[in-house]
Amino acid sequence: MDHEKIYYIPARFRRIENMHILFWLIKDACWAINLHVPAMLMIIPTMGVAMVICWQTRFIISEFIHNLAVILWITANTTWMIGEFYGWDENLINGYGLRQFALIPFLMGLMVLLFYYVFLARKKSFREKMFQRTNEIIEKETSYQATNTTHQSSITNH
Repeated sequence: MDHEKIYYIPARFRRIENMHILFWLIKDACWAINLHVPAMLMIIPTMGVAMVICWQTRFIISEFIHNLAVILWITANTTWMIGEFYGWDENLINGYGLRQFALIPFLMGLMVLLFYYVFLARKKSFREKMFQRTNEIIEKETSYQATNTTHQSSITNH
């Protein structure tokens, strides 16, 4: 049964996701208090880590699609922020500004998720495949960590 399955991800994936939340909060906090330079600088690690997360989950389609939507959300969020900082949020082109142009990546993210929920997530075969693929990745990560731990131990003992 789907409701009885336990979902888990590798610890290193979780650490990177948590770091991403920190970067995003710093960026948005700087935006909220109008600190232009720190907010603009935080775009780089926020977007960079989002791309790493997307890359890490590329073999788990359900996760990849959601992480792609997050990248589009950050893109929209950043576009809006830049528009506010530099007065480009309104009346940039024919009454439209970056605030309105931010709707493009927002809508793209929504379309990606709509595709996922309408065409993929409803299929039991897809959910089973994703569960199996996630387990394969967990097993691979576990063997990688065990090998890495053994290797580190042998280096320390010599």
